[in-house]
Amino acid sequence: MSRPRIGLTTYYKEAAWGVWRRPAAIVPAAYVEGVASAGGTPVLLPPVGSDPSVLDVLDALVLVGGADVDAAQYAAAPHPSTAPEPVRDAPELALARAALERGLPLLAICRGVQVLNVALGGTLEQHLPERLGHTAYQPSPGVFGEVTFRTEPGSRIAAVLGEEAVSPCYHHQGVGGVADGLVVTARSADGVIQALEPADGPGWAIGVQFHPEENPADRRLFHALVAQATDPARDPRRS
Repeated sequence: MSRPRIGLTTYYKEAAWGVWRRPAAIVPAAYVEGVASAGGTPVLLPPVGSDPSVLDVLDALVLVGGADVDAAQYAAAPHPSTAPEPVRDAPELALARAALERGLPLLAICRGVQVLNVALGGTLEQHLPERLGHTAYQPSPGVFGEVTFRTEPGSRIAAVLGEEAVSPCYHHQGVGGVADGLVVTARSADGVIQALEPADGPGWAIGVQFHPEENPADRRLFHALVAQATDPARDPRRS
């Protein structure tokens, strides 16, 4: 059986390679390795030129982390700390909606869960430290924090990770108003939403605020995604 093709959204930023320093479509290797180690073939999707029709040739989708979603996407004034990468917003919002409509397996990570929530009409909390009084989720630039969270019984994420889990994290924003059609399926002790899932509808989808790709010892969410992507019940071509 062929390896399933797993789409990965990408950053669109200045990057360096060899003697060059130019704009590029890039993604941290940890995402690529997470998909590949679980048995999938990573397919990179730059924000320029990727529209929902690309889902026709994919078996699953990962919305990766990165810069803040532009506050204008959920009709809010930007916080001084908000640092968007607007070129990514429209294509990723469209991909999220289309994946849910098609029932395509979806794993939305960090920025990804925020994209998922905004795509369905939810809002974001733009700077968690103001309310929480700590920066544990983003201790310092380029340094991951760690979060412990509890999952909701009967949820998709509980089926994969159990009732409690720990993961690396790196974010200063979070889910605010939860969109209609999504339900909270994990929280940390401080009340921050750590996972969202569709309340109903076709397919398998989990959005997480943390960074599972940064824990190579725990690839369970990637394995679950690939298992869904290869499920003959979802795609008769794989029977």
